[in-house]
Amino acid sequence: MSKTIIVSNRLPVKITEKEGEYLLNPSEGGLATGLGSIYRQGYNIWIGWPGLDVNEEAQPIIKEQLSEINLMPVYLTQEEINNYYEGFSNEVLWPVFHYMSVYARYEQIYWDFYYQVNNKFRDAILQVAEPGDVIWIHDYQLLLLPGMVRAALPDVAIGYFQHIPFPSFELFRLIPWRVELLEGMLGADLLGFHTFDDSHHFLNAVTRLLPVNASANVVLMNDRAVVAETFPMGIDNNKFELLSSDPEVLKQLDSLRENFQHTHMVLSIDRLDYSKGIIQRLQAFELFLQMYPEYIEKVVLYMIVVPSRDTVPQYKELREAIDMLAGGINARFRTMNWHPVNYFYRSFPVETLSALYNFANVALVTPMRDGMNLVSKEYIASRTNNTGVLILSEMAGASKELIDALIVNPNNIGAIARSLYEALNMPEEEQARRMKPMRQVVSKFNISHWVKLFMTRLQEVKQMQLSMLARRMSMEMQKRIQRDYKAAARRAIFLDYDGTLVGFQRNIDMASPDPELYELLKELSDDPVNQVVMISGRKHETMELWLGHMNLDLIAEHGAWQKQKGAEWQKLSGLTDQWKQDIAPILETFTDRTPGSFIEEKSFSLVWHYRKVESGLGELRANELMNTLRYFTSDIGLQILPGDKVIETKNMEINKGKATLAWMQDREFDFKLAIGDDYTDEDIFKALPNDAVTIKVGSQVSAARYYLRNYQEVRAFLRSLIS
Repeated sequence: MSKTIIVSNRLPVKITEKEGEYLLNPSEGGLATGLGSIYRQGYNIWIGWPGLDVNEEAQPIIKEQLSEINLMPVYLTQEEINNYYEGFSNEVLWPVFHYMSVYARYEQIYWDFYYQVNNKFRDAILQVAEPGDVIWIHDYQLLLLPGMVRAALPDVAIGYFQHIPFPSFELFRLIPWRVELLEGMLGADLLGFHTFDDSHHFLNAVTRLLPVNASANVVLMNDRAVVAETFPMGIDNNKFELLSSDPEVLKQLDSLRENFQHTHMVLSIDRLDYSKGIIQRLQAFELFLQMYPEYIEKVVLYMIVVPSRDTVPQYKELREAIDMLAGGINARFRTMNWHPVNYFYRSFPVETLSALYNFANVALVTPMRDGMNLVSKEYIASRTNNTGVLILSEMAGASKELIDALIVNPNNIGAIARSLYEALNMPEEEQARRMKPMRQVVSKFNISHWVKLFMTRLQEVKQMQLSMLARRMSMEMQKRIQRDYKAAARRAIFLDYDGTLVGFQRNIDMASPDPELYELLKELSDDPVNQVVMISGRKHETMELWLGHMNLDLIAEHGAWQKQKGAEWQKLSGLTDQWKQDIAPILETFTDRTPGSFIEEKSFSLVWHYRKVESGLGELRANELMNTLRYFTSDIGLQILPGDKVIETKNMEINKGKATLAWMQDREFDFKLAIGDDYTDEDIFKALPNDAVTIKVGSQVSAARYYLRNYQEVRAFLRSLIS
């Protein structure tokens, strides 16, 4: 019976100690609510830290108590909590991912413990995971975990969700351990982010820092397709709608009406953090009172700041700054019976929050950066009568969905002050016109929808991987091909060179054959049953230099030149290179504009290489060059071929498919094999009859019947045929 294993830094319970006795209380958090439906069922399990330094004698007892509600603890020492959680998670990843990199401290000891604790979580998973299970890992404290689990369980389904922003490449690359973090994340099959920007930043970092290919939102990591997608997280909207009519909430609502009878309330709720923009919000409120003095005594800012990490210097300073600013505004504006800022540094029960959501005319949510921000959604879910105005920062993930809010830049305190004025003066029908669509969004894209969407997509990704594996050459297929090879009386073997038999080199002249390859080609071509043809886009001079002494037929420059073994090179008749004088200046212009690019001239083609060009710029210029060349070559019988970091312009008559057919004319073979890695090799695959064994190197879409991952696998495959 397969199960789902949820893994997060914290378990969804609060454990309190009283005179050596431990009490368990389920937590109220959004994630705990959403995943409650999953982890409480059947054999499912949630793994995490219980949030308390539990002494060793009590650990087995608590583990037993937790297992009754499908929870499994990972116990951390105080030192691990200090370095992995407070250290790496909150002093490296949190500030960088929230665009506050000046606060980051890149300490080696933090990293060492981060690695160690992720490993501890991996061991916990391996104790309970079985084939067929689904593992869903949550958030930035466990970025290395997907990769660690993948190494131990190569076929298991792993999902990862990031609850905070993912920063742009420029910030992410500041982290010394950036490559290890990305490789860890790519252990997952599906990576979820709150917004398109976050998933885009992640893909950008991956393609620029790792030697992997990505097309659209699919990354090929060791031949496994990894998908990065957007899943905006929701809330339990029913809970907040029902709370609006809860007796306790209604009682508190009455007392709020009594206390603030002639006053508009602007509500602000945050955890104490520098990413929340609390200081700027207070400055904006102060500016509002200066700009619109008619609101003195008529409006209050009801500000709740939930305590968090106030022993850490930055947080302590932030708390003191908020105290001073709120105190200053009150000292400056207050009257006998009115305080402009009602400031609370503590947490409140959910009933009190619900009463405030129901009472406040305006919710002011202006973080500097926020993955999603669920307070904004809780406010909307609570407004069952469609009144109220949400002022929302464009830097919160929620702003991408709640587009009918008043959207502000959190740094622009003038704009926030003007939005407050607009919100307080907004007619009720306009409030309802904005609130209704936002309530629909919050209700449709709620927490259970989010969970279902993610889990369904994870299954789809696993299916996609399986369909790709179906074409990957298995041991079974290899054995079948070996049998056909052994039984054949005459064999034709077509081999591409670059990327098929050797790896790619930044310098194209460095890719000459190594002793191992010479030995392999010699053994293949020494067999009298075999006719081996090396068919490449390389210049014929280079092929002569590298392979001319061997017992091979050579086809160079995609078929412009051919050489039977022991004979002279023959040029394809009727070719002209007059066109080069028109095309060369275009390529030179692009080379001048693109540092790192260079031109290679062959007899009947010109090649523009951009393998040394900065990633991103190369692709941009290549697209531009393709469009320019298409315009010039449309009517003069030239073909433009995009390849791996190259664009080749050549005579239309030249292509590997035609060269293959010409070579095979009047010859009979009962075993035909072709292996290639490039766009140009597709012509060979298409030209050969259906019974040929065609193999693409790399797993892109191809006309070939099978694929192998890289040139090492090709060599191993060829060796298996000979042995």
